[in-house]
Amino acid sequence: MPKPRGCALRGRMTDLHASLLTLDSHIDIPWPDGDDPFRESPNRRVDLPKMRAGGLGAGCFAAYVPQGRLDAVGHAEASARAFAMLDRIAAMGEPRDGILTRLCTTADAIEQAHAEGAIAIVPAIENAYALGDDLSVIARYRAKGACYVTLTHNGHNLIADSAIPRRDLGDGEIRHGGLSPLGREAVAEMNRVGMLVDVSHLSRAAMLQAAQLSATPVVATHSSVRTLCDHRRNLDDDQLDALRDTGGVIQVTAMPGFLRTRREQVPSPEVGVGDLVDHIDYVVRRIGPTHVGISSDFDGGGAIAGWSNAAETPAVTAELVRRGYGAQEIAGFWSGNFLRLMRLAEAVASA
Repeated sequence: MPKPRGCALRGRMTDLHASLLTLDSHIDIPWPDGDDPFRESPNRRVDLPKMRAGGLGAGCFAAYVPQGRLDAVGHAEASARAFAMLDRIAAMGEPRDGILTRLCTTADAIEQAHAEGAIAIVPAIENAYALGDDLSVIARYRAKGACYVTLTHNGHNLIADSAIPRRDLGDGEIRHGGLSPLGREAVAEMNRVGMLVDVSHLSRAAMLQAAQLSATPVVATHSSVRTLCDHRRNLDDDQLDALRDTGGVIQVTAMPGFLRTRREQVPSPEVGVGDLVDHIDYVVRRIGPTHVGISSDFDGGGAIAGWSNAAETPAVTAELVRRGYGAQEIAGFWSGNFLRLMRLAEAVASA
C-alpha cells in the first residue's frame, strides 16, 4: 500500500538531510564565559550535542570583536580578544565526551571531516577592528585557522564604513566613503593568505568596492535581502547583482529583523523558516542558485520559529524540499556554494 504523500515527503527529506554536508556560515560563541560546548546547554542555541542531533555537520564559529575606540589601546585589546577567542574555538575541534569533532581550515578538510563522521569546526573573525592598523596580523589569524574576516561590525573602523554607524563612538554617516586605503590593502592581504572577504555589516559603497576589488569572490556570511526586508544590514538588488557578476555568495541568515520588519510582523509575530526560504527564493530568482547559502547567526541574535537552535536544522531542509528544490540545489545552499568560494580563495593563495 503506497504511503500518503506527506509521509513520502518526510521520508525523502529525512534521507536527504542525512546525506548532506550542512554548513552554517556564521555562529557566535559566548564570551568570556559560557557553558561547555560538549554538553547540551539551555543557554546556547548551538552546542555540539545539538549539532549532532540536528545533523549540522559544520559551523563557522566567529571570534566576534565589538567595535571600540580607534586608538592603540582599543586595537590592542581587540586583537588580544580575537586571538583568545580563536584559541577557544580551536579547542572545540579536539574530540571528547564521545563527540567527534575536527578543527578544519580548508574546504577539503571540512569535506573529509564530514566523510569520517566528525563535526567540522571552522574558525572566523567578525570585525576587522581586530586588525587595527597592523595588517601583518591577517596572516597570523589565518595561521590560527580563520577562514574569513567580516570587515566591519556595527561602527566604522580603520578598514571600512559600516552599514550601521555608531553614534556613541562619534561616527558620522560615512568615514571613508567605502573602503579606506588601508582597507584596500587588507583585502589584498586576505587574498594573499587565502581568507574570504566577508561583506556582511559593510556600507553599501564598501560592499560594492570590496566585491570589485577582491581577487576572489566575496561572501556575505550572514545577511538577507533588502527588497523583502528594508534593513540597512541587508543587500539590495544592485548588491546582489554585484555578487552574481563577481561570483560571490549571500548566506541568508535566521535573524528575525533581517527577514521581516517589526511592522511587517504585526499580523504574524513569529518569523519562521518560511520567511528564511522566501529570501532564498528571491536570491535564486534574481541571481541564481549558485549564489546563495544558509546561516543562523545563532548565539548572536539569530533564531526563528522552526529553527531556533541547531537541533532543529532539518526543518530548513524540509522547507526547501517542500518548495521543490532538488538535492543538488539544496546541497549547494547548505555548503557547496560556500565551499566553492573557500577553494577559490585557497587557489589564489597557493598560486
